[in-house]
Amino acid sequence: MKYYLEFEKPIEELELKIEELKLLSDRKDMDIASAVKKLEKKAKELRSEIFSNLTPWQKTLLARHPDRPYTLDYINLLSKDFIELHGDRRFADDPAIVGGFATINGASIMLIGHQKGRGTKERIYRNFGQPQPEGYRKALRLMRLAERFKKPIVTFIDTPGAYPGIGAEERGQSEAIATNLMEMSRIKTPITSIVIGEGGSGGALALGVADRIYMLEHSVYSVISPEGCAAILWKKNGDIDSKEFSKAADALRLTAQDLIGFRIIDDIIPEPLGGAHRDPEAVAKNILEIILKTTEELSAKTAGKLTEERYKRLRRIGSFETGEN
Repeated sequence: MKYYLEFEKPIEELELKIEELKLLSDRKDMDIASAVKKLEKKAKELRSEIFSNLTPWQKTLLARHPDRPYTLDYINLLSKDFIELHGDRRFADDPAIVGGFATINGASIMLIGHQKGRGTKERIYRNFGQPQPEGYRKALRLMRLAERFKKPIVTFIDTPGAYPGIGAEERGQSEAIATNLMEMSRIKTPITSIVIGEGGSGGALALGVADRIYMLEHSVYSVISPEGCAAILWKKNGDIDSKEFSKAADALRLTAQDLIGFRIIDDIIPEPLGGAHRDPEAVAKNILEIILKTTEELSAKTAGKLTEERYKRLRRIGSFETGEN
């Protein structure tokens, strides 16, 4: 059964009518193809109208859509021989981050990404895509492995943020993230990062220090969630109006369209009308084109040139103005 967000309710009504007409036609041998065709055209036009005018908060909700493809979905669409590697060799394996070698178009590539779960049981197992320190240490171990064998790295970013629990803090959550930032900046093999859903805070950035950064059309990338921002700025007497979430999302400038304007990302990967979950195969094809193009371009550079340009790229992010009062 399809899941519809609140702003998709008009589309849901039309699509339910279409399904009812199709069932009616099957059962009573009635030819209502023309009516179905008209409704499908109307639904497509309505979907186009809605999705061409999404607010940042609506894009945030779409980036979290429960039917949206996750890292393993894309990996399985991109490669048939993915070999998942486990453990950080220090404490444990963290299911919130997956990684391993895969063959894509004849080339061996290290794929690493956040993994959310589907259904209550898997979501708990994956900790809702919120990694523990051992998850980031596992990711770094795999990156170093790729560097040793001179294989390119592709990371898929999709997390609300690093897990803030007591155990995670006791095992050095901030140190694990900081180490990843430092080490990724100087790994001597190409790194491409793709935000496929939520890019939340340092938990996302720990897989995002790359030579090239891309975002899916309806993904978001921000230092804090709209809810977290709103709670800090507008919480009163322990309560907060949900309307403030939209206000915070506007202020955070977290959409792919905002970030390409700030030159933080390199390009936007298009999604089908209605979001990536409407046609995961088409999105995987778009991602494949980016991976092949970027990997070929970056693999032609020497290790020294690669790390030098990565450093310069990071230094260019952000700008400020000075003036006299």
